[in-house]
Amino acid sequence: MNMIAYNAVLSAAALAAVPWFAWKVLAQGKYRESAGPKLGFHRHGTFENAGGSPRIWIHAVSVGEVTAAAPIVARLRRAWPDAALLLSTSTETGRAAARRLVPEATVLFYYPLDIPPVIRKVMDRVNPDLFVTVETELWPNFLHLCRERSVKTVMVNGRLSPRSFKNYRATRFFWKHVLGFLDSAGVISETDGSRLRELGMDSSRITVLGNAKYDGLVERADAALGDETARMLSLARGTPVIVAGSTHEGEEKILVRAYRRLLKELPGLVLVLAPRHVERTAAVLSLLKEEQLGRRAVRLSRIDAGEVRGDRSVIVVDVMGRLFSLYGTASLVFCGGSLVPKGGQNVLEAAAWGKVVIHGPSMDDFREEGRLLADAEAGVTVRDGKELAGRMAELLGDPEECRRRGEAGRRIVAENQGAADRYVELISGLVHTGT
Repeated sequence: MNMIAYNAVLSAAALAAVPWFAWKVLAQGKYRESAGPKLGFHRHGTFENAGGSPRIWIHAVSVGEVTAAAPIVARLRRAWPDAALLLSTSTETGRAAARRLVPEATVLFYYPLDIPPVIRKVMDRVNPDLFVTVETELWPNFLHLCRERSVKTVMVNGRLSPRSFKNYRATRFFWKHVLGFLDSAGVISETDGSRLRELGMDSSRITVLGNAKYDGLVERADAALGDETARMLSLARGTPVIVAGSTHEGEEKILVRAYRRLLKELPGLVLVLAPRHVERTAAVLSLLKEEQLGRRAVRLSRIDAGEVRGDRSVIVVDVMGRLFSLYGTASLVFCGGSLVPKGGQNVLEAAAWGKVVIHGPSMDDFREEGRLLADAEAGVTVRDGKELAGRMAELLGDPEECRRRGEAGRRIVAENQGAADRYVELISGLVHTGT
């Protein structure tokens, strides 16, 4: 597949997606905020105060990438107080996370669709000296136009999960060409580096620098934030709390049934259920009714609005961007996407709070993070609902052991800080060679 073939496939896919996309915007109200900007139509004044030098465009697709970008952007701001640091996201939830986590950004805006006229229009407004893509977001037309305009390009916090690598490898001949547009790639681990090399990227342009998410998580896991969140939920000190984060269909039933077993020994136990996709909230509430827990259940949005009185022992998180602070209230954390084959989620977020993290066997996307926590006994793998309930009961029944393991996990996160500074050094080298 060459660029001509890629654009032909892209055009066909875009045309086929128009009815679905229009229905999402008009009927469901999704993407209304981002649809126009992704086509290059930004609100008047978006780039009005975007002066400064050097001009660095950082792209972080969604919440996870924004979390990795945050400490890097903070350190870029310290290195260049007068720089224009322009941060784009692809999702509206990513944009919301960027507002909270990246105050150092000069401008927040939406990344354009990979359509050459749209890219040119946005690039004219941004006028970058350097483009930084967080993790592995490779849009061929965009990178080609960066090369055409002599804009330096670099990947930071680069990672390739087994699933992503499998997909890229199927069309390796094309991605070798696209990777040739990158001036440099800083990756999380040697495994990520070897995968990029196997796809055809020159070894001389790949550097293993670690995971910048460690830096951001340590800074954000503040005890005062955890206490404030507990007060908002009316959780008395000492209340046992299980926070189940980023759960997928099929996992909530397992968790709810484990919770019901645990209630026999811990009648005051609180369960916080945070589905990976908030649009599944109604399905989760329906499940709770089926399991005779409907009267205990409440939406987080109703607590926020002050509408809840009485029982709130099962809290369903129907608000984006709150999971990290909720981890601060937990006695124990379950990390979703792992008891079903979804590759897991980021176990480091809970570990940064000093919490033991339980997860299922499907952790392909976060294998290294899971291994680090397992080695510190801060991560526990379970295979099914029975094992989940058993390990939860064991840990909740021994708070001191739970605390010891959690602190070991927090130390692992703290000891692995420093990647953000290394990524800034990489970026600095390209800025200086490009000016």
